[in-house]
Amino acid sequence: MKAIAINGSPRKNWNTATLLKKALDGAASAGAEIELIHLYDLEFKGCCSCFSCKRKAGKLVEHCVMKDDMTEVLERIMLSDILLLGTPIYLGNITGEMKSFIERLIFANLSYDSVERTNYTGVIQTGFVYTMGLPHEMLESFGYQYIFENNKNYLQLLNGHSEYVISTDCYQFDDYSKYAASNFNEEHKAEVRKKQFPIDCQNAFEMGKKLALYVNG
Repeated sequence: MKAIAINGSPRKNWNTATLLKKALDGAASAGAEIELIHLYDLEFKGCCSCFSCKRKAGKLVEHCVMKDDMTEVLERIMLSDILLLGTPIYLGNITGEMKSFIERLIFANLSYDSVERTNYTGVIQTGFVYTMGLPHEMLESFGYQYIFENNKNYLQLLNGHSEYVISTDCYQFDDYSKYAASNFNEEHKAEVRKKQFPIDCQNAFEMGKKLALYVNG
């Protein structure tokens, strides 16, 4: 059993990466071999709308035909059992790197010729970790639930169970005094970091473990 985590944050040891590592730990606790990939280490682009994956004369493949650093990653993902994604929310949405990754992952498997909407013949269990500075009580007013559910629906084209963990009101800086960020209360952020973030980490762990148990049946 193989679990791959994709970090869509430019930071390798901050909120998103920490939660992804916890999710991987959860999968590992149920027997999964784990791997963490940082998107910001890769040179790749999003879908270029070449439609090679939709040509009748061509051989349908389960990953994008573009050749770059993402090619081998997608090949490994298609052979995995669990896929864990993580991204901070920037300007009201997932990072550009994560959006490009999802385009490359999903579009080749999105069927234009079937009511099932998917060409993928395997099964991959999927989980998503979202982090943001916004307080939890503001999620609904900003419409984030649509983003979370939309990505979940796309990931379900990989024929597995899919769920997500949201970590809000995240600590943004090591030292707030060094930044022009007076709209945020550092004491409040520190309190959330101390009390809520460990709960979010445990939720991520349980998600990873749960997905691995789906693989084990």
